[in-house]
Amino acid sequence: MLDYDKEAGAYDATRGGEARAEAAAEAVLALIPETPDGSGHPGRAGHPGRLLDLACGTGIVTRRLAAARPALRVVGADRAPGMARMAAARLPGAVLLADSRRLPFADATFDAVTTVWLLHLIQDTAEVRVIVAECARVLRPGGVYVTTVDKAAAHDVGSDIDAVLAGRPRRPASDASAEVGAYARASGLLPAGEAAFTGLGQGRSPRSTLTDLRRGWFTMLPPGDPRAEVFAERLAALPDQDRRRPDPRFGVRAFRKPAAR
Repeated sequence: MLDYDKEAGAYDATRGGEARAEAAAEAVLALIPETPDGSGHPGRAGHPGRLLDLACGTGIVTRRLAAARPALRVVGADRAPGMARMAAARLPGAVLLADSRRLPFADATFDAVTTVWLLHLIQDTAEVRVIVAECARVLRPGGVYVTTVDKAAAHDVGSDIDAVLAGRPRRPASDASAEVGAYARASGLLPAGEAAFTGLGQGRSPRSTLTDLRRGWFTMLPPGDPRAEVFAERLAALPDQDRRRPDPRFGVRAFRKPAAR
């Protein structure tokens, strides 16, 4: 996994920046109901709602969630101090350090919980299950959990790069939609909708893909493995080395905690 303290300063610029953040926030908010009175949270009309953006990173998406729903109290949390510092500069007083596996909140604290680009980072599926369970625990009855899914698969856009890499050994996807849905059901959450957004500026070029391959990204081949060089040679032979192929389309799933009877 990346060292997100070291990555924090350059993270936004290398991950699509404001354009991708806007697309992500719009997709997430489309799955979080807004009450008829405009209070900006699912349920409990007239009561100030709360949203937890877990693994908020630099806060580039979190800030947009807060701006779009000004009546909703938005809290960001991340366990990487470097990321949390950047997020706190965007949302003063609304960001804290927290481990997604052990959230420092009481049961039923939030009207909505979001995890954008978190679950794919967790290699141990047992930990993914724990994280989803924690999100469900701090969600109030009637609240909504929204998460990105299938991140790696989103980059398979049918390009010549994909054809070259088709035979590479892949890590199992810890954010596979079916598995995340199963974890949500096990935590008492019910399906509540789907969305998708374009990862603007995230299309891969042969040259950038070759660099990532040699870092050991998106494959089970460690850096320096001779088998990786076979794929590297094929990537280097593709035309238009610096032309980005189509942008990925990221999936988003929503789950609702049944209202108390």
